[in-house]
Amino acid sequence: MSGNARARLLDELSSVSRRYMASYALFNEAVADRLGLHPTDLQCLNLLTLEDGPVTTGRVAELTGLTTGSATRLVDRLERAGYVVRERDAEDRRRVLVATVPEKIAEFGRMWNRLGGGWFTLFDELGDAELAVIVGHMRRTVEFSGRQIARLRAGEV
Repeated sequence: MSGNARARLLDELSSVSRRYMASYALFNEAVADRLGLHPTDLQCLNLLTLEDGPVTTGRVAELTGLTTGSATRLVDRLERAGYVVRERDAEDRRRVLVATVPEKIAEFGRMWNRLGGGWFTLFDELGDAELAVIVGHMRRTVEFSGRQIARLRAGEV
């Protein structure tokens, strides 16, 4: 591929990526509004469902990049909305863990399934190698974003 063609593709990728991120942020906000949650709370809930079990509020802070005080307020909001409960750690009674409420997560999942029903059909025409490229790109993007968030929070930018 010539340098000009690659430059055009990279320009298009930049533009499409910005539209993709904006559309996802707006989608996230619409879902959060529908559930009566803040968009950050919705993403925290999403991340909590990817964890192996209940987590500490400190872990919520790590997942979201919030301070522990802000993470505590986020957990308070999710608890008031019925999506999480606080429970004592069975191994260390001094620790409090944040656990998702299965019924509310199932309700969230049902809504997500209604909205995302066409998600997998977007990939029907792609082969396994193309899917692997997308998965690799998304993994690298998550890692890159994490580094950039850390730089922003550290005041490096």
